[in-house]
Amino acid sequence: MLINLVYARVKDEEVDAFKAACRENAAASRREPLVAGFDVLQEAVEPTRFVLIEAFRDENGPKAHKETAHYKKWRETVAPMMREERRSTQCVDVDFSR
Repeated sequence: MLINLVYARVKDEEVDAFKAACRENAAASRREPLVAGFDVLQEAVEPTRFVLIEAFRDENGPKAHKETAHYKKWRETVAPMMREERRSTQCVDVDFSR
């Protein structure tokens, strides 16, 4: 399993709109065949900071996800909401009990 952690920091006045856009994108993403999980977390102490946890069944998942209409809509919608550029890191699942 491949997991992307996406870090986003949005403008103060865009928090609610960002959450709404993320809810829509996450719901659609969870229906993708290569998506094993998709979560959006908001920091409790600094509510303008978010972490998206995207779990993909294999290495083809991220590319397929970025080609979907809902991802492209999300990307365009949230771009002007950003306080700073999004950043991400790829991880692999090491929980061998699954």
